[in-house]
Amino acid sequence: MFLHVIEARYIGDYKVEILFNDGKRGTADLSEALEGSVFKPLREPSVFAQLRVDDELETIVWPNGADLAPEYIYFQAFKRDPELQTQFRQWGYIA
Repeated sequence: MFLHVIEARYIGDYKVEILFNDGKRGTADLSEALEGSVFKPLREPSVFAQLRVDDELETIVWPNGADLAPEYIYFQAFKRDPELQTQFRQWGYIA
């Protein structure tokens, strides 16, 4: 199953409440993703808050063209879930 973001809502401090197409809802802290030239402008909270779900890409995007892989957002939202550790290992997010 390919993951897709269905809903996203900025809740503050670079945290996003997110709903995925597998029915899981959680909160992803995306502050660790704000490195590099595309993501640096998103360090400004008012810019970060402009996120939206792109229907074609099926993930969150920003007006400057930045976007994040749904799998990365999923990892950030559920990285402490013991039932998902094998999946995160397969994706390369944990050793």
